[in-house]
Amino acid sequence: MFVDFCQEDTPMTRDDVRAAARRIVDWHGRFAALFGRKESQKHSTVYLKGLLSNLERKSVEPIALQFSPRPDDNAVTQNDVVALQGFITNSPWEEGKVFAEIQAVFAEELVPSTSQWSIGAVGVIDESGFVKAGTESVGVANQWCGRVGKTTNCQVGVFLAGVVPAGVAALDAQLFLTEEWIADRKRREKTRVPGEVRFQTKPQIAAEMIRRTTAAGKVRFDWIIADELYGDSGDFMDALEKMEPQQRYLLEVKKNTLVWTVDPATLPGYTPGPKRRKKLGSYRYREVRSVREMVADLPPEAWQPLKLREGAKGPLVFEFAVLRVWAMRHNRPGPPIWLVIRRSLEKTPDVKCYVSNAGEETPWLQMALVTGTRIRVEEYFEDGKMHLGMADYEARAWSSWHHHMALVALAHLFVTLTKRDLKKDVPELTLDMALRLLRSAFTRRRLGSKEAIHLVEYHLKRNRAAHESHRKSWLQKHKRIKPKVLL
Repeated sequence: MFVDFCQEDTPMTRDDVRAAARRIVDWHGRFAALFGRKESQKHSTVYLKGLLSNLERKSVEPIALQFSPRPDDNAVTQNDVVALQGFITNSPWEEGKVFAEIQAVFAEELVPSTSQWSIGAVGVIDESGFVKAGTESVGVANQWCGRVGKTTNCQVGVFLAGVVPAGVAALDAQLFLTEEWIADRKRREKTRVPGEVRFQTKPQIAAEMIRRTTAAGKVRFDWIIADELYGDSGDFMDALEKMEPQQRYLLEVKKNTLVWTVDPATLPGYTPGPKRRKKLGSYRYREVRSVREMVADLPPEAWQPLKLREGAKGPLVFEFAVLRVWAMRHNRPGPPIWLVIRRSLEKTPDVKCYVSNAGEETPWLQMALVTGTRIRVEEYFEDGKMHLGMADYEARAWSSWHHHMALVALAHLFVTLTKRDLKKDVPELTLDMALRLLRSAFTRRRLGSKEAIHLVEYHLKRNRAAHESHRKSWLQKHKRIKPKVLL
């Protein structure tokens, strides 16, 4: 049901908007002490205001010029810019403590919403690239950048996010350093990389973040999901399975991944020596098959269409097939696992394959639903870079990158909580719209409450019309599909 903001009986009022903005101040009070001295606490407020603002560029200088408090309305000086830069680069506050408190708020405020679905709290591992023009920033290297879909000069961060029905929150983040970077002492010193930082692969970083988060005791993940970089790492799966309790996962794998179709322990001489296999594809057991082969041999009746949720362009429906197989890990037989296959409904379908260590009794509908949570983290990166200045930082040091990412995560959490509180009256409210409303309450001359409300009304009407159009087109195209609704 569309909410008309112009009617007198509008459930959401300007007082609601102002109250939501005031609550951000209260939330920040919970985090303030983590930034240390009063000067740093004030700088954190300035920086968060900048991230939440509608500044075109959300780097230190424009934030300082716009939001640094000055007595008697005096003009902001270069000293204010330098002070804010020092807060990001030199101030000794620990981003790990900020993330730990974010985890606590996530557990208290958002995790209770898991009562709305059957899969609990999902931890999503993903990385994001930040394209850079120069070579001086910490971690910059010619490496794969998912944002542009190619190898380019960039930084890459590994992120752990928590996903529940009420929203997503970044719970930890760490910059990836290549082996060349780790070995370059001069560049490490110049960018202040701590001496204890050693080379870790992205799966190793991810496993450490999961251990760090669960050890803090605030968040427990019912599932971990990640892309094929992690699904291709036997060490990563080993690490999750060795955790206490064992961490349940659903990891995407490549199509050439090999699995056993029967329990290899029942076969004689099932472990060939190194001379008998020179490469991964040299197994001669007919019981060992690639995921691609297994997908190709599935009969039509093995596929079932499932609606995961209502998307912006109509129902989000995929076909699923699930098989019980045995893993091939470290070139040796592994434990029994689930093979979950998901394909889109296009003429040339997009097929994704996942493996899971979930117990044999686990309903396959749960695993299907978990596959739909990764998009929520992609939305976090999109919202962070588009609205919260996630990629706008210009500082070059190790501390700068991690401080900035912690503050972006905190800003995003504030908006997520505001969005949750206001969605009870406006179900279609997006993060962008919630930000517009919050900005209207920051006593900014360029956007008042009335104007912000009308802007949100416009976007709601436009998005509703576009959604209905896409939905009608989808239903017309897929008349024979009657999917079961999971969300």
